[in-house]
Amino acid sequence: MATVSDAQTSSILRALVAALEDKKAEQLKVMNVGGLSDITDFLVLATGNSEPHLRALRIEAEKIFDAAKLPIAGTEQGGYGSGWTVMDAYQIMVHFFTAEQRVNYALDKLWKDAVEIDLKTMAAKVAAPAKPKVAKAPKAKAPKTAAKAKTVKSSPKPRATVKKSTAPKSAAKKPAAKAKPAAAKAVKKSTQK
Repeated sequence: MATVSDAQTSSILRALVAALEDKKAEQLKVMNVGGLSDITDFLVLATGNSEPHLRALRIEAEKIFDAAKLPIAGTEQGGYGSGWTVMDAYQIMVHFFTAEQRVNYALDKLWKDAVEIDLKTMAAKVAAPAKPKVAKAPKAKAPKTAAKAKTVKSSPKPRATVKKSTAPKSAAKKPAAKAKPAAAKAVKKSTQK
């Protein structure tokens, strides 16, 4: 089971509520069932007005969970036309219903001992105005000079330099040739002793 901190869960719940409200979810309710359930800590109940609306709400919830990197344990639908979809994201379980199925399943009554979370307070935290951005003065661009443009064109990539010997090839071979006779003389002297 994936676990996230209480602060992360609160943040995810606020983002989820705001997203579902933007998608016109009806009868939105968040309940803390942490002390009552071994399966989840929070239930989110939302009503949609049609099957396509339920699908749009589910997709929006998936986006929130994905952005928060909260894994989804599973998604169950009663089939097209069932009017019910549930998403299990471990600490948060979301149920989407049509109006008829919301009454039929009556989860609001089943979890009557759960603590309902005030959505106005939760939404207010999400909708808190952001700090105003300070406008930056545009940077003045230096005019391009002909010399600057010329250097850019003439040297697209720096090349590695390789030092070449300035001595002629024959001079390079001579010290090696002298080394052979000297070594041969040293060998002769050592064998003579």
